[in-house]
Amino acid sequence: MPTVDDILEHIGEFNFFQKQTFLLLALLSAAFTPIYVGIVFLGFTPDHRCRSPGVAELSRRCGWSLAEELSYTVPGPGPEGQAFPRRCRRYEVDWNQSALGCVDPLAGLAANSSLLPLGPCRHGWVYDTPGSSIVTEFNLVCTNSWMLDLFQSAVNVGFFIGSVGIGYTADRFGRKLCLLITILINASSGVLVAISPTYTWMLIFRLIQGLVSKAGWLIGYILITEFVGLSYRRTVGIFYQVAFTVGLLVLAGVAYALPHWRWLQFTVTLPNFCFLLYYWCVPESPRWLISQNKDAKAMKIIKHIAKKNGKSLPASLQSLGPDEEVGEKLNPSFLDLVRTPQIRKHTLILMYNWFTSSVLYQGLIMHMGLAGSNIYLDFLYSALVEFPAAFIILVTIDRVGRRHPWAASNTVAGAACLASVFIPEDLHWLRVTVACLGRMGITMAYEMVCLVNAELYPTFIRNLGVLVCSSMCDIGGIITPFLVYRLTNIWHELPLVVFAVVGLIAGGLVLLLPETKGKTLPETIEEAENMQRPRKNKEKMIYLQVEKLDTPLN
Repeated sequence: MPTVDDILEHIGEFNFFQKQTFLLLALLSAAFTPIYVGIVFLGFTPDHRCRSPGVAELSRRCGWSLAEELSYTVPGPGPEGQAFPRRCRRYEVDWNQSALGCVDPLAGLAANSSLLPLGPCRHGWVYDTPGSSIVTEFNLVCTNSWMLDLFQSAVNVGFFIGSVGIGYTADRFGRKLCLLITILINASSGVLVAISPTYTWMLIFRLIQGLVSKAGWLIGYILITEFVGLSYRRTVGIFYQVAFTVGLLVLAGVAYALPHWRWLQFTVTLPNFCFLLYYWCVPESPRWLISQNKDAKAMKIIKHIAKKNGKSLPASLQSLGPDEEVGEKLNPSFLDLVRTPQIRKHTLILMYNWFTSSVLYQGLIMHMGLAGSNIYLDFLYSALVEFPAAFIILVTIDRVGRRHPWAASNTVAGAACLASVFIPEDLHWLRVTVACLGRMGITMAYEMVCLVNAELYPTFIRNLGVLVCSSMCDIGGIITPFLVYRLTNIWHELPLVVFAVVGLIAGGLVLLLPETKGKTLPETIEEAENMQRPRKNKEKMIYLQVEKLDTPLN
């Protein structure tokens, strides 16, 4: 009985229908960008200082420039190791008193301004920015700065919970229904984030966005890989991730044009409502319909695909069978991931690499937002290097293999982070170049772990292995905001040192994994355990058996 892959060989593995569907779902991938890394612009923290009543009036009366006003009325940097004292402390001075002069107004109060008592910012802050962000609107600075970390961590908590549940719901209720529901909830909660009156409500709606947005992105990935033929599946999967990179470029342009966070959030959210039109444009996966014994509906969709591709469906392919033969049913268990030595090693290394990829990818983007240079250009440059990363993967995985390019990409990312620590600030072009090199490295590592994860597990625990290992990606995303923003307060380059260590260790660990280029996917635990051993004799034996079986048919 023919499978869907057999039929696609006749009606087109990547023809007009698949190309059209890919473009539609690629838009979905691009729209996920603002949720994943939008914190760079939504949570931008500009230079700020305590608001002191009377300072503005005194500055106008004396005709001070901004530099003079800061010099006279804002405390200095303070002792080394003290986190941004001029941003979070103010002189305990009544600036409305008439005795204050225009030349060094604090001279009459103390011989040295450093002797004056300092107090907290009781009257809020002044922000040096023409726009706004959630930081400036809700004053997420100084003692409240952890609330910005929590905002980004909340969306990653949503990613984690949503990703765990999406495998069951998409298999139980179908890809298309789950896709449309996640799109509707994502778009609605995104709008509610933009109109949230308080930080608490904004946090709740952002968590809801996280619950459904990554799940929707994953469903789109599943759908497009199930619509195309086997030979195109890997390439389409990589280009689906390239669409996310296109979203990065668009996000940089939109954020530059709309420096106010509420308008930016509205603008990047509203297009999601257009994706509800996919109800009429994107059919259900015929593979899922067959798994649910809905062969008639599956055949109707297959005929629609054939018609769109300008092909005819042969009468011999009018009946359908499952993609995989049903054999002895094995129930997967979490213990299967750690019970045997080689699979246990694979699991631990893959979990660490998923964690590393998430921490470095999101961390480098967040750290860039704190660099103090042109955030829009830096974001654009670092996004552009993701295109050659995808190209290098496509060129090398079937020629060089997986393991060495993967290890090299992690090593390059770690080395770039370490090098950035020692590059002086005045060599901005070199810092940007090295940062882009690191970004390209971790992008390659991220895409490689997605590819290799499924190739190291036997069939009956493959989905479970990918699910458990990739969950560390979201755990890393939860930790990263606290890692970046808290360590930056101690030393601006300290997060890069941590990233370097984590990345270099990941590169070394990858070399302990077996090479999967040219190897069939393991079917049993025994095959997975023996992946690192030579299999030449077994391959010759299998070839001879096939040759003998084929001889009478010829």
